Amino acid sequence: MDWFNTSKASKWRAVAYYRHSAQDRQENSVEIQQDQVRQFASEHEIEIIREFADRGKSGLSTEGRDGFNEMISDYVEGEKEAFEFVLVLDVSRWGRYQDTDLSAYYTGLCAKHGKQVVFTSIGFGEQNDLLHGLHLSIERYRAASYSRELSTKVFKGCAKIASQGFRAGGMPPYGFHRLLLDEQRNPVQILERGQRKSIQNQRVTLTPGAEDEVAVVQRIFKEFVEWGYSPSQIALTLNKQNIPSPGGCQWSHASVRSVLENELYAGTMVYNRTTQRLKSASHHNPKEEWIRAENAFPAIVDPGLFSKAQAVIAVAEEARRIKYSAEDMLERLRHIYEQYGTVRTSLVAADKEMVSAATYAKRFKTFTGAYQHLFAEVIDSRRAEVTQTIKQLVRETEEYGDFIVLRNYVSIRIQPVIPYPHGYEEEWTFMPDVSPEIDITIGVPLSNGGKYDVLGYLFFPRLMMGGHKIKVSTTTSEKLDLHAYTLSQALEKLIGLEGIVSC
Repeated sequence: MDWFNTSKASKWRAVAYYRHSAQDRQENSVEIQQDQVRQFASEHEIEIIREFADRGKSGLSTEGRDGFNEMISDYVEGEKEAFEFVLVLDVSRWGRYQDTDLSAYYTGLCAKHGKQVVFTSIGFGEQNDLLHGLHLSIERYRAASYSRELSTKVFKGCAKIASQGFRAGGMPPYGFHRLLLDEQRNPVQILERGQRKSIQNQRVTLTPGAEDEVAVVQRIFKEFVEWGYSPSQIALTLNKQNIPSPGGCQWSHASVRSVLENELYAGTMVYNRTTQRLKSASHHNPKEEWIRAENAFPAIVDPGLFSKAQAVIAVAEEARRIKYSAEDMLERLRHIYEQYGTVRTSLVAADKEMVSAATYAKRFKTFTGAYQHLFAEVIDSRRAEVTQTIKQLVRETEEYGDFIVLRNYVSIRIQPVIPYPHGYEEEWTFMPDVSPEIDITIGVPLSNGGKYDVLGYLFFPRLMMGGHKIKVSTTTSEKLDLHAYTLSQALEKLIGLEGIVSC
C-alpha cells in the first residue's frame, strides 16, 4: 500500500479504503478513488496514515476483501495506530450489502472504537443530524439496489442468449468444446480454458469435443439402455480401464448419473436449472423455470437413445420411491418381525429385500424408533390410557394436540415405549422431547409378551435432557427402579398436593 501525507500540518489522522468492483471495467478505479479521497483529505487538513484497497472484489459481503478485513481487524478493532477517520469515496465502495443493516453495522463498529466513517462524496455529518442519517440510509439502499438490478439484467441477458440456443457462460461439460461464432454465426475458433468472446455480437455454442470423451459418453448410454447396466456397474467398468471421470478422478454412481441426465448430450441447451445470485446459497429450480432450446448444436447421443435412458431412470426412481417410502419400509420390517418374532439389525442386513439399518435410522431418527412404529396402535392406546388416568387425577388438564397441560402450569408429552431385544436382555429407548413448548416427557416403559402392560413412569425434564436419548434396561448401571413412584405420587411432587384427586 502507498503511504500518503499532506504537505501541510494536519489536524486529523485517517485511514482510507478503496474498492474496485468485480463488474467495474474501469481498470483505474482504485486510482481514481484515491485521487478524490486524497483531495478531500488535503482540503480538510487530514493526514492519511494508511491506505487499503480491494481490487476486483464484490461488495456483497466482506468475504475475500482482504484489505477491508485487515483495516477492520488491525486498525479499527486492533487500534494499531491512532486516528480519527475512515475515508471512503462513497457508500457503494464501502459495500453493496443486500442487508443494509450490515453496512450500518461496520460503520457502527468503527464508531464504537472511536473512528468516524466519512464518505467523501457526501462529506461530514453531525452526529445528531437526522437528514445526514437519512441520506446515508438512502445511499445504502441505492448501493444494494444497484447489485440487485444488475443481477436481474445479467440474468435476463443470459436467459435470452440461452433461449436462442447459445451458451450463456461456464465451462463446457465433459465431451464438449466451446465454439466461438461470429456475428453471422459462422465458426471462428475453439475456445480454450479461460478464453472468452471479445466482441459483443459474437456468440458461444457447444460442439463435440475430444474423441475419447465422446466415445465414453456414448458408451455410458449404450451400456445403460441396451445392456441394462446400473450407473454403479458402469462406473466400475470405466474405473477398471483407468478411464478418468470429468473431474479427473474415478467414476462414481453420481458422476455416471449426471451424464445420463444431462440434456446437453442430446443437443438441447438448458439454462437456469440452478440459481445462485448475490452470494446466496445455490438452489435447484423447478423444471417449468428451465430455459430449453432443442437442436441447438450437434448431439453426442441420439435423442431417441437419450429419451430411452430417461424412461429407464424414471422407472428406477419410482421403484426407489416406493421402496424407501415410510410405509413400505415399515411393511418390510413387519415382515421380519412376523417371520422371526423379533427384529435385529443382523436380520435386516441378511435380507436382500430390505433397506439398510442405517436407512431406517435416518428415516425414523433411530433404528429402534422404526421398531416402535410397528406397535403404533398399542402405543397410541397406552398413551390415551395414561392421559385419561392423569385427567382423573388432575381436574385442570387440557389436551393440546399431542401433549397435555396440567393446571396451566406444566406441559407434558407422554411417550410409551415397547422394549427392544438387546442380547439376552430388553431395553427401552426414550427420546425426551426438547421442544420449547414441552416441559416434561413422561416415559412409559411397557412390558413385552403381547400384554404391553405399563411398568412404571420415568420423568424427563426438558432442561435436564439436552436432546440425549435415554436407554433403560435390566442391567442399567444406575439401577433405575421403575416403581419408585406411582403416577399420583409423581404428580403430587410435580404440581403440589392441591388439585390431585385421590383414587
